[in-house]
Amino acid sequence: MSPGVLALLAAAPILVAAILLVGFHWPARRTMPLVYLAVVAIAALIWGMPITFLGASTFQGLVITFDILYIIFSAILLLNTLKYSGALASIRAAFTRMSADRRIQVVIIAWLFGSFLEGAAGFGTPAAIVGPLLVALGFPAMAAVMIGLMVQSTPVTFGAVGTPVLVGVTGGLETAEFNRQLAQFGLDFATYRQLIVAKAAVLHGIIGVLMPVFMATMLTRFFGKNRSWKEGLAITPFALFAGLAFTIPYTITGVYLGPEFPSLIGALIGLLLVSPVVRRGWLLPKEAWDFPAVEDWPSYWIGRLSATPNLNSDQRSMPVWLAWLPYILLAGLLVFTRLPQIPVGQALQSLLEISFENLLGTQLHAVTTPLYLPGTSLLVVVLLTAWMHGIDRKKFKAAMVDSGRMLLGAGFVLLFTIPMVRVYINSGFNTLDLPSMPIAMAEWAAGQVGMVWPLFAPVVGALGAFIAGSNTISNLMFTLFQYGVAERLGITTTLVVALQVVGAAAGNMLAIHNIVAASATVGLLGREGALLRLTIIPTIYYVLAAGLLGLVGIYLLGITDPLVVGMR
Repeated sequence: MSPGVLALLAAAPILVAAILLVGFHWPARRTMPLVYLAVVAIAALIWGMPITFLGASTFQGLVITFDILYIIFSAILLLNTLKYSGALASIRAAFTRMSADRRIQVVIIAWLFGSFLEGAAGFGTPAAIVGPLLVALGFPAMAAVMIGLMVQSTPVTFGAVGTPVLVGVTGGLETAEFNRQLAQFGLDFATYRQLIVAKAAVLHGIIGVLMPVFMATMLTRFFGKNRSWKEGLAITPFALFAGLAFTIPYTITGVYLGPEFPSLIGALIGLLLVSPVVRRGWLLPKEAWDFPAVEDWPSYWIGRLSATPNLNSDQRSMPVWLAWLPYILLAGLLVFTRLPQIPVGQALQSLLEISFENLLGTQLHAVTTPLYLPGTSLLVVVLLTAWMHGIDRKKFKAAMVDSGRMLLGAGFVLLFTIPMVRVYINSGFNTLDLPSMPIAMAEWAAGQVGMVWPLFAPVVGALGAFIAGSNTISNLMFTLFQYGVAERLGITTTLVVALQVVGAAAGNMLAIHNIVAASATVGLLGREGALLRLTIIPTIYYVLAAGLLGLVGIYLLGITDPLVVGMR
């Protein structure tokens, strides 16, 4: 079978998902079971994937689904706990006092606070927390999810204290043979990886400056009374300042300190710089912008998580510091359990590790470490919040019930989505010695485009994240492939791999299971196609800008690396 036909067959399930979700407006709960069956059929009949590997991959996906649902439930429960305690009303009032302008709120909460959460925890945590918080502040659920997904871009490469690089790039590239090759040129793997990190940080730093502008303009264009791009552009001076306040320290940290802390340090410094500017009204437009009246919202904007009625009608006025304390504790706990210098994270992983080895007699395995997941940190903060805010048993039970109900829809969709992803990725285990489906698509694409490959390298990274819902998994799948293409073309391998890493971060904005998970936290299921049509706009900007920068860097600036110089 020709590479082109293989690539087309591998792409077929993705095309089916896109057509049904975007073209026919099918909800994910109807689409994803069909896509799962399509992937299984193609893997079995065309790729020759044994039934044992199909079953093992499906089970792998179910284990991962448990992890994701645990995080979603815990994030929803924290929001509902804050709602019943009256904390959300206090937070909402504080933001209104700081700025009633929804565009400004998006920059502070989503771009800066969300980036901090991504740096600390990753794995969709920002969207799970930022989305419901925005709804609690009076945002339409659809707008809140869109903004929460847009956070899944610049900070993602260095999210979860650098996991996409430390696990994804390392796991995708480092082998004994590769280390021997590096040694021939006087390099070790850590040094080579840092070259990738530095280039990825610079690429993100350049592209990410405009993301706050994108957030504001997307908000006003699709959720404003006048449906105006211009109203979003009106905060460009402030949005650019906020973009630079994050990306400059982010880039410097990536270049000089490594992959663990760029998102964390960039967000913290950004918050310290931006907050006083907002309080003083500098760089802000004269008129605040708000959504139309709630009664004028289309029904598809609204989810099941409602923050407007009686947030604290029977509660005392809560001090702002006490209302925000759970989020401060959460951020601190996430960082504390993920810093590699502190052994707490390792202890939590080893204390409770549920592992399934050699599933159905295959080489595949599944593992979960519940105590280490962000969901556990969230639950700890929920219990502390219930105590600090004096929530009685009746209200806490109501928060639990509300959260459980909202989880049901997402659970059904993810039961098919994540197993589909695992079958897709594991399709390399087959009787016909074919590459896995994602690799088949990437190899065909590389063979078609030749020397302009740097323009397409971020697209491959984004495709991997779209399929897997993970920057880390995309890097595991494609970094060695990207390295090989660059090596064959005789161009800088570190920059091409960095383009993969940046594209994989951008692809998180489109990942179906990220969209489903984020939608579940605000009770907005069934609108996945509409959200895809929205988030594809910033995704195209991100991957196109990265690809163009890659071309400029290689062919105009002459960027190279020690391996290319040595091979020449």
